[in-house]
Amino acid sequence: MRIHGFLQDVQGAARVTEARRELIAAASAENLYADHIKDMARELHPAATHVVVTQVEDVSPTARRLTFAPCDGDVLPPFQAGQYVSLDLKVGRTLTSRPYSISSAPFEARCGSSSMFQITVRDGKKGENFAANWLYGLVRPGDRFVAHLPFGDFFYEPLRDAQYVIALAGGSGITPFVSMAREISHGTLDCDLTILYGSASSTDIICKEELDAIAHSCDRVSVTHVISGDEEELPGDCQRGLLSADLIMLHSHGMPSEGKTSFFVCGPLAMYRYVLGELKTLGVPERRIRTEVFGSPRDPRLNEDYSGPSGMVTYQLTVHRGIDEQVIPARSTEPIAVALERAAIPNHTRCRSGACGYCRCKLLSGDVYIPQQGDGRRMADKSHSYIHACSTWPLGDCAVEVPIV
Repeated sequence: MRIHGFLQDVQGAARVTEARRELIAAASAENLYADHIKDMARELHPAATHVVVTQVEDVSPTARRLTFAPCDGDVLPPFQAGQYVSLDLKVGRTLTSRPYSISSAPFEARCGSSSMFQITVRDGKKGENFAANWLYGLVRPGDRFVAHLPFGDFFYEPLRDAQYVIALAGGSGITPFVSMAREISHGTLDCDLTILYGSASSTDIICKEELDAIAHSCDRVSVTHVISGDEEELPGDCQRGLLSADLIMLHSHGMPSEGKTSFFVCGPLAMYRYVLGELKTLGVPERRIRTEVFGSPRDPRLNEDYSGPSGMVTYQLTVHRGIDEQVIPARSTEPIAVALERAAIPNHTRCRSGACGYCRCKLLSGDVYIPQQGDGRRMADKSHSYIHACSTWPLGDCAVEVPIV
């Protein structure tokens, strides 16, 4: 289209309109628009992935590995060794979710028709961990779930981490390191991994045979089993004790304080407190320590900074969602997210540790307890009274504003 001049072109609006109509009439009826960036984002971070259980197998006397394959035409998104999946669960009438480290390797999710991922679940104590008890005891091949993945930053990053990695694991905290060991053995993760794995008993070590087999066949992976129980005799491949500073020092690459070794820590909270103290004693730089914690404290009253009641008290929680308002009971010993779940009020939770922010909501009134350790809120959220419902306990009657999901 020719340009004639400002006034002539402005006055020729009808000519421009007619030209547009001719172009539209000559265009194809097929919609050729494509947003490749959005398409890739959906592939990498789908809102949900439908999966089916294909196998259930014991990996210790108290732990089972569940294998999931995509179904209903869905495709597993790529993930890093050490990341986790959040599973939507319906246990009886309760709708909830639980995070689990992916214990399979990333390359196993890229195997075409045999694409899969695995989690490892330990049977919980009676009256506790009802979701783990249900997954461990009742899930069978053919059961379907809605999964959300991947999540978390507990993975090896060569731009951030040292080439030499020491994994400090306790109990079921070994699962992300099984994924890393598999990926290293496959040749698709470039780092050297030493696993110091603490267990209470030599007869109940999760994935022991697999870990030992990988260490035997791959010179970039080594495993040391450390037993804290009071067994009279231990097998020759196990040693007695804790994940102490002396043991860590023995396996470090150079002096730990020099920063030539990255330390990845995963296990129960009691182990965290002990191991992080040992790393501090050794002078390990904070940039060389990576931690992963799933789940809020089982009992907030055991935390030193807790200022709530010594017994269990039930408060009133006023929940605002759009124009709706609902008053529900909230126990002082349970996070606000659990109170919302009991009342069947939707509120996405993924990490259940106060880190990811999916359950973020606004505190309108009332006092709450948020543990200093594990508070993953941004500074702006803290100053504007936003909370992570999964890691916030009521200290009295409260009111919150929950997003409509």
